[in-house]
Amino acid sequence: MRRKGFALLLLLPFALFWVAFQLAPLLWIAINSFWSEMNSQWGWDNYQDILTSPFYQQAFRFSLDISLWSSVWGLLIALVTGYSLHQLGGGRLQRFLISFTNMTSNFAGVPLAFAFVILLGLNGCLTLLLRHYGVIENFRLFSRNGMVLVYTWFQIPLGVLLLYPAFDGLKKEWQESAALLGASRWRYGWHIGLPILFPALLGTFVILLANALGAYATIYALTTGNFNVVPVRIAALVSGDISLDPNTGSALAMLLVTIMALITLVQQYLVRRSYLNAKQP
Repeated sequence: MRRKGFALLLLLPFALFWVAFQLAPLLWIAINSFWSEMNSQWGWDNYQDILTSPFYQQAFRFSLDISLWSSVWGLLIALVTGYSLHQLGGGRLQRFLISFTNMTSNFAGVPLAFAFVILLGLNGCLTLLLRHYGVIENFRLFSRNGMVLVYTWFQIPLGVLLLYPAFDGLKKEWQESAALLGASRWRYGWHIGLPILFPALLGTFVILLANALGAYATIYALTTGNFNVVPVRIAALVSGDISLDPNTGSALAMLLVTIMALITLVQQYLVRRSYLNAKQP
């Protein structure tokens, strides 16, 4: 009992930190999202304005589109990269690549936007070089495809760091047994590898999706707030760039939280089903 009490005492600073910086702001946003400054009353007015506004609908559509595609591409590239790192089997090269991936996972925000402008902006060095050789013609960094490319770039290191430990669950003996029974590598990966990695893949996808949905600094630095996504709209309403309306911004944030909660619930349901199917004979 004394050890448990001491352990709980050590967790107290973390609990206070979590309440002060996670729970309290979320409750404040949830409560204030129901207060309408225009009508000076409590109700669903902010949510009705958002859900019936083509402008805010476009913001959610663009956010989900960019986040989904960047998460899919990031997950696929991270899957191949994580498998390749795992196949190295330890050593200096593997440790260096993992350290490099860990470092690049923090390379986001304004520095990443600045780097992409230098490389692939309208007059970026790679843009001019590829355009000279006819590789690209109409590519624009500040378009939807450009945003997907930038988002995918900062999704890959995070996906690799999350997926790499999952490959330890694949035993080398299983692949050797499958090969002795005549199964090819592709057949082994499809019928054994992917089902085992499925919970990790799904969990990583949800984290990447949340990472992309909440990204603000990179897209704002690239487009100076001219690209219509939800984080940019929330920041504009809170800072008063167009009109100061933090309550509508709170409602936008709560809708974003609701979307992520629904995605997480679906992910948990699919993971439970995969575990139940794995236990069945």
